[in-house]
Amino acid sequence: MKIIDLGPGDPRLEADMLPVLRELRPHLTPELFHEIHRNGLPQGLRFSAAYAEDGTCVGAAGWRIIDNTSSIRKLYVDDLVTASTTRSTGVGHALLTHLEQHARAAGCHELNLDSGTHRTGAHRFYLRERLDIVAFHFTKSLTEDGAVD
Repeated sequence: MKIIDLGPGDPRLEADMLPVLRELRPHLTPELFHEIHRNGLPQGLRFSAAYAEDGTCVGAAGWRIIDNTSSIRKLYVDDLVTASTTRSTGVGHALLTHLEQHARAAGCHELNLDSGTHRTGAHRFYLRERLDIVAFHFTKSLTEDGAVD
C-alpha cells in the first residue's frame, strides 16, 4: 500500500479519492468538493489517499493542523474512510499512522477526530488504534431541515 498526499489541482483528488470519500460523505458532488477544497485550503485542509498495489484508491483522509487554546497544536482529522471493499485490511491503520507522522513532524500535541454516534464499527477501530474518547461534541444546526447543504 502507498499513501500519497494530494495537493491542489491534482486530478486524483476527484478521479480517485472522491469516490471513496463519498462512502462517508455521500452529499459531496464534484462541484461541492471543489468548493470545499478551494475554501478549505487557506484554513489548512489537506487530503491523503491510500492506494492498493494495483493502483486503486482504497482509503481517504481529510485533515488539517490547528493551533488553539485547548490543545496548543493538533492534527484534526476531518474525514477518515476506507473503501467498503477493503475494510479490515489495514488501510485505516496505515492512514492513521501516516497522519500521526504528519502530526509529530508538525510538533502537534494531539491527533483527534469526531465520529458520529451511530458509527460503532468505526469506534471499535479507533479504540483499537489507541484513540481515547475524551469529549462530547455538541452541534446546533443552522439550517431549517438540519441537512448539509
